Amino acid sequence: MLLNASPQSTISIMELVAAADPIVKGVMLLLVLSSIACWAIVLEKSYRTWRLKSDVRALETFADGSSDSTQAHGLVRRVLASAESEANDGASRGEGRSEIRARLERAMKLRFKSELESIEAGLPFLATIGSAAPFIGLFGTVWGIMNSFTAIAARQDTSLATVAPGIAEALFATGLGLVAAIPAVMAYNHYAVKLGRASQRGNTAIGEIARNISRPHVDAASRAGVEPLRAGKAY
Repeated sequence: MLLNASPQSTISIMELVAAADPIVKGVMLLLVLSSIACWAIVLEKSYRTWRLKSDVRALETFADGSSDSTQAHGLVRRVLASAESEANDGASRGEGRSEIRARLERAMKLRFKSELESIEAGLPFLATIGSAAPFIGLFGTVWGIMNSFTAIAARQDTSLATVAPGIAEALFATGLGLVAAIPAVMAYNHYAVKLGRASQRGNTAIGEIARNISRPHVDAASRAGVEPLRAGKAY
């Protein structure tokens, strides 16, 4: 749809949106909602990666022997809980140090991986919006320009005052696509790097914890400072 405007008049964004074709309006609405969802994910990931950084630091402290299980909470306690049952099971079967260490490390890493996967939820959406939003906006632009030229042909008027408003509302869809895509791409890359680094640091600390637990001449659970955890207890 074209807006009638004199050379001296100005057209607000709301007027452009109101005058747009229904399909272009739908594209704009989709992009606005996608942008809002992306920012909600960004805020949630900011908090959860901040917590993860603290938990990984606590894992490293535990691996260094600077703290024990009485100080563990959250992710650290859940990781140690997975090691406790494996340590007791290995000791009851009379396994050697290497076997116990391998099982403990595998159990803790699986638990740690599941924690990371829960934090990663939402990142695929950021990646999708980052790659698809510009094309969605471009679709709205192409559709709007098609309607503009159709209306121009019908009116047989190619003056700038007739053409400009329709082109502007069409290009606004591309602008919205970029507004949604750029922060999504930046956020995805940022949090992907942070999670990758946390995974590397956490797995290194877990390997050290498993080595400490499996040391000979000491009860496996006691070496880690892991106290028996009651089944079903929430952390």
